[in-house]
Amino acid sequence: MAQTAETVADKAGQPSAPVASKDEPELISGGHLVAKALKAEGVEVIFTLCGGHIIDIYDGCVDEGIDVIDVRHEQVAAHAADAYARVTGKPGCAVVTAGPGTTDAITGVANAWRAESPMLLIGGQGALTQHKMGSLQDLPHVDIMTPITKFAATVSSTERAADLVSMAFREAYAGAPGPSFLEIPRDVLDARVPAEKARIPAAGKYRASTRSIGDPDSVERLAELVAEAEKPCVLLGSQVWTCRATDAAVEFVRELDIPAFMNGAGRGTLPPDDPHHLQLARRYAFGNADLIIVVGTPFDFRMGYGKRLSEEATVVQIDLDYRTVGKNRDIDLGIVGDAGRVLSAVTEQAGKRFDSTSPARQAWLEELRAVENQAYEKRLPRQLSEAKPIDPYRLVHEINEFLTEDSIYVGDGGDIVTFSGQVVQPKAPGHWLDPGALGTLGVGVPFIMATKYANPEKEVVCLFGDGAFSLTGWDFETLVRFDLPFVGIVGNNSSMNQIRYGQIQHYGEDRGRVGNTLGDVSFGDFARMLGGYGEDVTDPAEIRPALERARQSGLPSLINVWVDPEVYAPGTMNQTMYK
Repeated sequence: MAQTAETVADKAGQPSAPVASKDEPELISGGHLVAKALKAEGVEVIFTLCGGHIIDIYDGCVDEGIDVIDVRHEQVAAHAADAYARVTGKPGCAVVTAGPGTTDAITGVANAWRAESPMLLIGGQGALTQHKMGSLQDLPHVDIMTPITKFAATVSSTERAADLVSMAFREAYAGAPGPSFLEIPRDVLDARVPAEKARIPAAGKYRASTRSIGDPDSVERLAELVAEAEKPCVLLGSQVWTCRATDAAVEFVRELDIPAFMNGAGRGTLPPDDPHHLQLARRYAFGNADLIIVVGTPFDFRMGYGKRLSEEATVVQIDLDYRTVGKNRDIDLGIVGDAGRVLSAVTEQAGKRFDSTSPARQAWLEELRAVENQAYEKRLPRQLSEAKPIDPYRLVHEINEFLTEDSIYVGDGGDIVTFSGQVVQPKAPGHWLDPGALGTLGVGVPFIMATKYANPEKEVVCLFGDGAFSLTGWDFETLVRFDLPFVGIVGNNSSMNQIRYGQIQHYGEDRGRVGNTLGDVSFGDFARMLGGYGEDVTDPAEIRPALERARQSGLPSLINVWVDPEVYAPGTMNQTMYK
């Protein structure tokens, strides 16, 4: 006869939990199945804000050795999952409760959607037995999330919990990456089922490689175009980093002698002193090149919807997503594939016919370098300005000089971060993070959180606008609590200055302060209040010494720099929405 479960007394004589007999099946809960699936995908940490619907996932994470970082707002958890995916190449994961917990995370998911970042948001849900009865925090989460995710579903049975997590990850990496969403009802998550009945996909055995080389004939055609062009240039976008294609991109540029510009996460692909690295001559190059190759960058507002490219140039677009190729602007050649695989194949084929001694190619590089140097010299006096209030160009110049080979730069703001995009140059690939095409403010603190967790040996430097920091700044305390030091700078003009500029243009100076003016907040005091390091700076000569003291403090820090509110970045003044 089969043995039944019996009560076993411990040494103190008190009864302990029932122990299953050898004949009874091993039981596993939905939360533990979720944790096993996360572990199989290589997830090392979840970012979360607790709620009664989701706590069994925590218990599973403890058993699987997955860290749990708890934050003060669900938007922070979602942004941190986005950043973790970007810096590690592994999927990020945020876990939030039902209803307002899930809706609070929507901004982070939407940002990952536009930034092509592979993260999974898991949201709680009321019990299936209470479906449509008005349970606590019940909302149609899947309907809400579907437009901004690559995959959104309900886990309707405990046995399928791990299977659906793996399915969500598979979809997150199909084509151009992006976020997925799962809601898990409380009774599904808490229920225990026989482990043998649960579908638990094995690590590395449930999704295929997405590293496509593209159409071979198109690759051959691009090789011909590169070899024959006299004035080529390439824009290396975020997908160069997404595909971890740095080596292939560098070889392509150097072997084929092609001037290169970088944007988004593609910044840092080439070091600042590389002779092929250009930054300020991009508009000139796009207007005068005979061949323009755009890698991993859509023709969206940042590219003037493709209108900034010469009509006479041959335009080639390489992207992971077929829907991006040729969108908003006609192209001469489109290749859907992995940036690294495509560029490597083109380098190999073009190298067989390319004349590396071509005088036309050298003349083109010299022409662009002259434009670059002229633009730099024109701006340099402002980068060295002694003006008070501080010129934002001086602030971003000091930050650029402060960065080391190991500094990962994060930008979180409007006008002030637009200044930094012209000046700050990361010294290595993967060392630049900005929100991406959604233009979300408030990403700084969560991006720091994930980046420092994933790279404890590297320095994280973040420039905030004062408005941007205010959106998620209370999670500065989370950085203190988890001992995640960074050097933070707030470019403080007590304004949402990017919006203020547009209002002045539309309505005049007398209405330029409506709805965009903030209080004079000392963020240095705020940092100290929460256990970090903080200073206020009003003299440009004191910027670098303050940054050094923040670095030496070994604490999360904020250097509050008062900048001139009457100065606007060229990128702000040229935004199409203000035209």
